[in-house]
Amino acid sequence: MSNAALARQIDDAIGAHGLWKMRLRTAIRTHQSEVTPHEASGDCNCKFGKWLHDPAFDPSHRNGIPHSVITRVHAEFHREAGRVLQLALDGQDRAAGEALEGAYTTTSEKLVRALMKWKSELLQPA
Repeated sequence: MSNAALARQIDDAIGAHGLWKMRLRTAIRTHQSEVTPHEASGDCNCKFGKWLHDPAFDPSHRNGIPHSVITRVHAEFHREAGRVLQLALDGQDRAAGEALEGAYTTTSEKLVRALMKWKSELLQPA
């Protein structure tokens, strides 16, 4: 996969993961969700996670530091999303809101920063 194609995957991932905050806010408000907390917690359940963990992922990128960092932070992101969702579905609105604005937001921002850094490295002239 070319660096430009990898960069497009990263853009898609940033967009898709950005939607999670809206989904979690809705779950806090309604106490309902289309996914379970277990599904939300799994970093291999989203399109980006499947791509990131794909055994066919280019080894020259898989063995690099950016892939390692993104994999770790992506897993943290999903654990936090699952935790917020569980609180929301349990009707613990205040705790869910605090987790959403606290650890979840911090982890989400860390993921976006790491993705943007990786993308910029991919698009730098050789």
